[in-house]
Amino acid sequence: MKNGWAIAFGVVGGLIGSAVILLASSPPRGEAIHLLPPPTASPLVVHVSGGVVHQGVYQLPRGSRVQDAIASAGGLLPNADAQSLNLAALLKDGEKIWVPISSSSEEESQSETKVSSIPLQSTNQAFQANPALININTASQLELESLPGIGPALAQRIIAYRQEHGAFARTEDIVAVPGIGEATYERIKNLITVGK
Repeated sequence: MKNGWAIAFGVVGGLIGSAVILLASSPPRGEAIHLLPPPTASPLVVHVSGGVVHQGVYQLPRGSRVQDAIASAGGLLPNADAQSLNLAALLKDGEKIWVPISSSSEEESQSETKVSSIPLQSTNQAFQANPALININTASQLELESLPGIGPALAQRIIAYRQEHGAFARTEDIVAVPGIGEATYERIKNLITVGK
């Protein structure tokens, strides 16, 4: 009887051992998991204008700084006043960076300043006879926004003011538009005309 139990245990142990060896030596089942690379972050799109060599819209990698945007626009003009800018500030998508132009050197480089204030994206409206000056009586929203210190809200106010009150008789009359004071006028007076 003892021999019978020993044989039975031997057979069962052999079967278990064979099953373990069989499982260990069989190839794995199923398909391997393939990991995809992380998605690439879309670039930042920023608008650089004012005292830079090439005004326009630029794409920059995420994490770029104001100084990178200015470098993409060809760098600063000689009469640019970058003291008020934080060159180390991180850029945000859709941001507009306006580089002020020094008022002391405005007259010296008047022609260069005027050319730099023309928007790169052309509009359906043709410029007046002198393309360097922006006619505040006929300028489009984009043309007005290309002026230093004039953003979308002020450009809309200028258009609304001239629609309500008629054409500006003199460039100085633009200070009657709410939000435009003497300081803003001083920055744009050499860049605008009333078309007379």
